[in-house]
Amino acid sequence: MSSEDQKKREAFAAIQQLMSQSPSMAALQMQLAQGQFGVNGTNTGDVPPAAIGEQYLVFTLADRELAVKAELVQGVERLAELTPVPNVVPWVKGVINQRGSIVSVVDLRTFLELEQVPYTSRTRLLALQCNEMVICLVVDGVSEMLPIPATAINGNVRQTTIPPWAAPYATGSALLTSRVMVILDVARLLFSEKMQRYKA
Repeated sequence: MSSEDQKKREAFAAIQQLMSQSPSMAALQMQLAQGQFGVNGTNTGDVPPAAIGEQYLVFTLADRELAVKAELVQGVERLAELTPVPNVVPWVKGVINQRGSIVSVVDLRTFLELEQVPYTSRTRLLALQCNEMVICLVVDGVSEMLPIPATAINGNVRQTTIPPWAAPYATGSALLTSRVMVILDVARLLFSEKMQRYKA
């Protein structure tokens, strides 16, 4: 059996195990595995699928990899037509109907005061939920879901691997082989004072 076949077999086993624990997360993992989110060529072979660790969804923003706990992800979708909302700050791009609920859409680049770039075919809406709040973030791309062991996470947010624009919302960074990912605290982001001041 080739190493590629072995990797596929291990990935399938990991998805089956995830399906028994969390069907919605397993469906998200399957969609990622099938490339439905426009995987940006990131090499997912750095971490074995069966590695011990909490599942995180990895996305890109301003050429950096960021990760959020998979249990807080409600879904990932292609950028759809948004309904504009009057009298809001520029980083609120509008609202969408997501499974019968009206959800605000926040451009994460604008929110973090990063350089604006045109949306591309890789641009995604990342729906996050914390407590009862659901917000869709516009991100540059979504690459994969992977387990990150607690031992790989450095909780010092003042480290040089975390860019200043992410530091207020980060819980640390993870180093996996040659990749550095900023771990975002979804609650800190969604319930931040700035996020609550959305009226213009």
